[in-house]
Amino acid sequence: MRYNCIAVIGPTASGKTNLACKLAYHLNGEIISADSRQVYKHLTIGTGKDLESYIVNNKKINYYLIDIIEPQHQFYLHDFIRELKTAFTKITDHKKLPIICGGSGLYIDALRKDFSLTQIKENENLRLELVKLSKEELQEKLISYNNNNLSHTDVNSTKRLIRAIEIAEAMKSSETNFTKTELPYKPYYIGIAVNNIERKHLINQRLHYRLEHGLIEEAEWLLNNGISHERLQFLGLEYKFLSYYLQHKISKEELHTKLSSAIYQFSKRQMTWFRKMEKEGVKINWIDKSESVEKLSEELKLMFNS
Repeated sequence: MRYNCIAVIGPTASGKTNLACKLAYHLNGEIISADSRQVYKHLTIGTGKDLESYIVNNKKINYYLIDIIEPQHQFYLHDFIRELKTAFTKITDHKKLPIICGGSGLYIDALRKDFSLTQIKENENLRLELVKLSKEELQEKLISYNNNNLSHTDVNSTKRLIRAIEIAEAMKSSETNFTKTELPYKPYYIGIAVNNIERKHLINQRLHYRLEHGLIEEAEWLLNNGISHERLQFLGLEYKFLSYYLQHKISKEELHTKLSSAIYQFSKRQMTWFRKMEKEGVKINWIDKSESVEKLSEELKLMFNS
């Protein structure tokens, strides 16, 4: 297979951004962020944008899909798919190497899966009818559409059954041709391997640093500039627990312990996602965190220039 981009993946706090930027420096590349929260402006410390990493040996590494939308608005998967394609095209047109970096599973999967169906809008009237049905009735209704595009739906999830029926109904009444499109991405996956003990240590170390260097103040600024506690909690992880802390629902000690535990559980879910990718046939080239970037870059140069 001839690759045309690199995907740097791994659990949170594993050093993805740092590695991706150094690879971009050595390989004449530019970064596309595949992080579902780094798209939001002003969510800088909590989402780990690490913008200082984008300066390597006094050279600025260009990046895309960071700070592109206000946090009051919602950024959906179909928005990412659109912006990913635009950024990828722009980078390749400039004869540079796209390096996709992030840990959001669905965004990473957009490199290899056609998510056209996600662009079908929600049908509130239909949903009001479907929520009255039992799971068994929803399963029977979905089967009645005889839609092969939805054969992989998780039929044990009421939420996903409703969404699948919503899609099936839209496809049934729409003149749009929902044939699968050929994706332009041929990624070489690099995964940063971090064992459980080291991962816990890195998460705790990073969280302690962020709490002492502006994370709480970042959440306060967001609240003072029009972001509600509900929206802050919806943005997840750091912001959810900071909302609780700033409402005096948890102490600062609880903030650290509960949040570090939640981040660690999140990292486990990320690893589960990556293992699922491997089961589906994706080759992830796992490297040790301490591996020489220069050596890796030379190997990749040979691969991409061959």
